[in-house]
Amino acid sequence: MQDNKSTLSFIGKFFNWLGESFLKTTPGKLFSLFVQTILSFFSENRNLRTDFRNVVLQTFFTGVEIFPILFIVASLFGTVVIVETMSIMSKVGFANVIGNVLAVIIVRELGPIFTAFLIAGRSGSALATMLGNMQINSEIDALSSMGISPIRYLVMPSLLGGVVAVFIMSVCFCISSLGMGFLISKFFVMILGQAANVQLTWHYLFNSLVNALTYTDFIMMVIKPCVFAIIIVINACYQGLRVERDFRNLPKATSRSVIYSFLYIVIADALLSVFYIFQYMGELSKII
Repeated sequence: MQDNKSTLSFIGKFFNWLGESFLKTTPGKLFSLFVQTILSFFSENRNLRTDFRNVVLQTFFTGVEIFPILFIVASLFGTVVIVETMSIMSKVGFANVIGNVLAVIIVRELGPIFTAFLIAGRSGSALATMLGNMQINSEIDALSSMGISPIRYLVMPSLLGGVVAVFIMSVCFCISSLGMGFLISKFFVMILGQAANVQLTWHYLFNSLVNALTYTDFIMMVIKPCVFAIIIVINACYQGLRVERDFRNLPKATSRSVIYSFLYIVIADALLSVFYIFQYMGELSKII
């Protein structure tokens, strides 16, 4: 019995050491901030009206204001992908998998990633700069002295608004890429005529894409933007809140916010793509 207790004590000490070591690292600190942000949502000292207003303002700043740039990028990206896919696949005899290719490139992978990159570069950097300025000017300490939790008042609305905005903008990116990409591609095909060597109809494009989408795609269309939004907002807030009281550190925090967000987004996308491995292998075996 004593041996079992000592064994359990050793295991407990090991996991305690492992947890403390993890929390000292940057990913551990990010995870700790995320947990604190979630817990702050259930705080007793809350004002739902103020929280709702802050979430709406953050959603507008993160999503609506970036939409014109996102729309242009998505339209041009969709045009290139549709034209290249249809022209190349038709030449090599794989015209029947065009929908699968568009689903993989736009809906599954690059659509959510491009959306996250655009928002991380604009809204994430702005959020890190704002919190960094507040930290330098002692505004964070002023909130704490008044009994207002900075995480509750600043980070939590940014997180909720960011999740909503990234999800909506990701859907808009995919729709804009396919819809406007098709219209622009059709315009160029009409101008170039037979020189384009592309047979492009909306009925064929839409049906092939719908047939290629699976339930996993729709689930990932929700999960990926939410995960990317959490990464962008938590990393931006972390970089902003840890700024020392020196204005020379603010540009460094802003650049770290963008660079590390890009890195974490790519890592998260690679991990989430594991769910598609068996499906990709099955489709590859059919082609071969």
